Amino acid sequence: MALDPLIVATALEAVLTAGDIQLAHYGTPFTVDKKGSIDLVTDVDVEVERMFRALVESRFPDHDILAEELGSSPGTAKSPWCWIFDPIDGTTNFAHGLPIFCASLAVEHEGQLLYGAVYDPNRRELFTAERGVGAFLNGRRLRVSAAREIIDAMLSTGFPYDVHRTRDDIVALFGEFVGCARAVRRLGSAALDLCYVAAGRFDGFWEKRLKPWDTSAGALIVQEAGGRVTRWTGGPFDPRRDDLVASNGAIHDKMLAVIRAHEDRRSGKETR
Repeated sequence: MALDPLIVATALEAVLTAGDIQLAHYGTPFTVDKKGSIDLVTDVDVEVERMFRALVESRFPDHDILAEELGSSPGTAKSPWCWIFDPIDGTTNFAHGLPIFCASLAVEHEGQLLYGAVYDPNRRELFTAERGVGAFLNGRRLRVSAAREIIDAMLSTGFPYDVHRTRDDIVALFGEFVGCARAVRRLGSAALDLCYVAAGRFDGFWEKRLKPWDTSAGALIVQEAGGRVTRWTGGPFDPRRDDLVASNGAIHDKMLAVIRAHEDRRSGKETR
């Protein structure tokens, strides 16, 4: 379906304004609170999200909103439209002064992702995608990399907020990929990880215990750049399930095989 130009304009305005707010506060004193032992939220996250909600509600009052800090806001009627937003993807980086963070926004209609926008204000990089149209970086079309073997690939991952409790499993799988890839990186922003797969900077990405606002926009950007996105089982990607593998497509099955072998070994240990 053709998107209403006002939806696209609103999405772009939201992420660009979010970036302006992020940079205005970056490196200055701001409040940092904890949602969990290592899960942070700042007053900047909340300020950005309030801006976003006010913008969408003023133009599309009947649309649903799902965002990280203030939860779900249903429209005035049961709406087929949902805006999925992360005000700062990479809050821990932001709070520590590490310039790797972004705003991430996806627009969903009847459960199908139609538009995604991710803005990195530090690099002035705006990643966008529209279903069936393509993926773009600052207006330039994106294509995934051509790497065909994991040994030739640079991969990325993230660690979930329960890493202190699940570290053995997470580090073990990390080690499996370190042992077969050219390099593995961890940026601390799943949305940027996915955009970098779309841009060919990374060849693949895997992570568990993610949320819709972490993955929705980036997954569409990868797909529209010619990549592949699935669950860890290889099943269809679902932003409301917590696991994801994204790649250039050529190494996707090989990444899934590494994960499957790891899961099999872990299950074997647990049953002995």
